[in-house]
Amino acid sequence: MEFYRFGKEDGKQIAQFNSDFVMARVIQTDRKANIGCMYLAPNGIVGFHQAVVPQLFLVLNGEGYVRGDKEEYITVQTGDAVFWGRDEWHETKTDTGLTAIVIESEALDPSAYMSLKR
Repeated sequence: MEFYRFGKEDGKQIAQFNSDFVMARVIQTDRKANIGCMYLAPNGIVGFHQAVVPQLFLVLNGEGYVRGDKEEYITVQTGDAVFWGRDEWHETKTDTGLTAIVIESEALDPSAYMSLKR
């Protein structure tokens, strides 16, 4: 399990084409990828299971807890990204609710675009 950041402070100011915004790059892959948006209600849980393929979990809103194969929960919040490799055991839960984008693909390398969370 690795932790990354994709918050505004991790992005780059874009001015081309008379633009004015910040872009925090997340991932690029040249292989098939499944991308979904996960909504966990208060007290929601994604049960303990193995990742079928590498998975990147991007917290868009809310706060929750994740764990790997140990029963040690780590807090995640808006702007955090969690990466689990293939076959890695993991679980996600929240007390207050959480919205996340989930990207699954054989060809994920989040370190190519995001910094590790310190």
